[in-house]
Parts: sequence; structure tokens; C-alpha cells
Amino acid sequence: MENMIYILFICICIPLIVCTPLVQKSSRDIMIYLIIGIMAALFVSEINGILLKFFDRDMLFVTTTITPITEEIVKALPVLYYVFLFSKSRKKLLSISFALGIGFALFENTFILIQNVENVSLGWAVIRGFSTALMHGICTAAIGYGLSYISIRRKLSVPGTFALLITAIIYHGIFNMLVQSMDLKYCGFFLPMATYIPFLVYLLIKRKKEKLNTEGA
Repeated sequence: MENMIYILFICICIPLIVCTPLVQKSSRDIMIYLIIGIMAALFVSEINGILLKFFDRDMLFVTTTITPITEEIVKALPVLYYVFLFSKSRKKLLSISFALGIGFALFENTFILIQNVENVSLGWAVIRGFSTALMHGICTAAIGYGLSYISIRRKLSVPGTFALLITAIIYHGIFNMLVQSMDLKYCGFFLPMATYIPFLVYLLIKRKKEKLNTEGA
């Protein structure tokens, strides 16, 4: 169906939008940014579709060179908006930026599933969930987490933001190149988990120390 991507968008977004006012205030921003991530995925799909035609449908070139740039820029803009207008809290920025990336991946994965429903398997779903989806969350979370440090330092705000964006684009591009490689695709599949797990351990240790310090005080 020609309008399947919009039908899918409506089916996913409307229940989330209706649910958002009922969510506790502390979690509402995360829900909103999950929805924004889905919207970003729809917007980027239109841009990437145009670019794919422009580059003669060279999928390998576009996905390794162009889409990491378009997708990371579009995902970063709502995070920048949140930083400069609402909050510079590290915990908040990490949460909303990761939610945005996961929302983006949720919509992308679901649409790819519908397009290739006859060729997918449980293995495909697991790989997409722990690799591509996680990669999107990591890239956006890295920008949000980094912004919490540099946004309070005026001299670093512009070059620092640019550096974070370039880092996310390079990480995304490397992932896309690896997963499309015949010899190194499994390295690509494991790259997001190899990034996520050490950072998760670091955060858990940090939170435990903060809790102990609070209780000690």
C-alpha cells in the first residue's frame, strides 16, 4: 500500500499521544520524546527516499554515507531544543535523548518489518532489536549526555555540539558499513551492545555511589 508508512505512523502515535497526559509528570517528557522520535523517523524516511532517488538508488552508498548524516542531525535537533529551552539536567537529557532514539528505531523497525514480512524471522527481530535499535538510542543518548556537560560552558557550546554530532554520525556510519559487510557483519551486530553494556555498568555504579553519599550525608 502506498500510504502504509502514514497508516503505521497514525496507528502507533495516536495511542501514545492519548496516553501522554495520563502519565506521571516525571515520566511525561520521556513519553513525549519517544513520540518525537517516531515523528523524526517519518520525516527522515521522506528525506532519505528523495536522496536515494537522487543517488540512483545506490543503497550501499546512501546508507553508509548519507543516512547517518540526515538521521543524526534530525534526531539531535529536538535534544538541542530541550537543552536550551527546558533543562540541562544530565539524568533528564540522557533519558529523553535515549527515548527519542528508541522511538526512531521503533518506527523504522516496524516499517521495515511490514515491507519485508515474508523474509523476516525471529533471529532478524532479535538482531534488529539489539543492534540497529540500540545503535539509534546510543547515538542520540551520546549527544544528550554530552550536551549536559558542554551546555554550561559557553566557549564549548558550538564546537562541542558539532563534535558530538560528528561522533554520532561516524559511529552510525561505521555500524552501517559493518552490518553490510560480508566478513564483518557480526562485529556490526555486536558493536551497540559492546558500547551499551560498559556505559550501563558505569551509570549503575555512579548511581549507587550517589545513593550511598546521600544516605551518608
